Amino acid sequence: MAFGSVGALLRAAEEKPLWEAVLDEDCRDRGADKKDSMERMTALWEAMVRSVDEYDPQQRSASGLSGGQAAKMAAAEKTLCGPYMGRVMATALSVAERNACMGRIVAAPTAGASGVMPAVLIPLRARENMDDEAMVRCLYVAAGFGQVIATRASVSGAEHGCQAEIGSASGMAAAALVHALGGTPGQMADACAMALQNVMGLVCDPVGGLVEEPCVKRNVMGAVNAMAAADMALAGIASAIPCDDVIDAMAAVGRAMPAALRETGEGGLAATRTGRKIAQRAGGKPGV
Repeated sequence: MAFGSVGALLRAAEEKPLWEAVLDEDCRDRGADKKDSMERMTALWEAMVRSVDEYDPQQRSASGLSGGQAAKMAAAEKTLCGPYMGRVMATALSVAERNACMGRIVAAPTAGASGVMPAVLIPLRARENMDDEAMVRCLYVAAGFGQVIATRASVSGAEHGCQAEIGSASGMAAAALVHALGGTPGQMADACAMALQNVMGLVCDPVGGLVEEPCVKRNVMGAVNAMAAADMALAGIASAIPCDDVIDAMAAVGRAMPAALRETGEGGLAATRTGRKIAQRAGGKPGV
């Protein structure tokens, strides 16, 4: 897609709904028609739903680090966040655990951040009684913002740390939530900007080099952060820094990160004494 800035995305949204502007750009980019584009995005939505429906609480990852956590969250009888947020958290965990257990997920935008989008959209669909078509439109919104992030910065933890994976997913999800709840394109941009600001500088420090600890639990943070950013934007709270500037700042921060904090498994939590022991026990890459 050709959107190189959120500004360009917002200008396109002056003539048609933002989700439709992204759909049209996808058609131009791939030489496809709208029916083909919608079918492809619908297939992604259906795969996302299946990644939740097919979660097996008995399954464990090869390392033994992941599995069963979503079931514990779902079974919690008393939580500070309440039942709805509890479902969001359990959904994020279930998809992230499914990824660690080699199940099929939708990388949105990456496998390591695959729990964020379904965590915010699937519970919302049930609560607001939305249909699948509405959810597909949300995915177009998310894709538009994600494409700009990928163009101006990165969605790769190896390049710019976890801010580029969970952060990007959180920003995309925040924009999608604003759309789902009737917000304006400007509010979508504000939500994305605030979500990215909240996790700027987040390092990628997978214990043992495996996308499990702390990655699975960071999907929960990404989802909750997206909801908070969306609520702020819908309340009329704007980001003082425009979304494009936030994305550019994220890229600059990512470039400044030492290699040890960019998915190498050599810094942060991976380099702790416990992290090194877990890596050795799980057969992963020990921190140094």
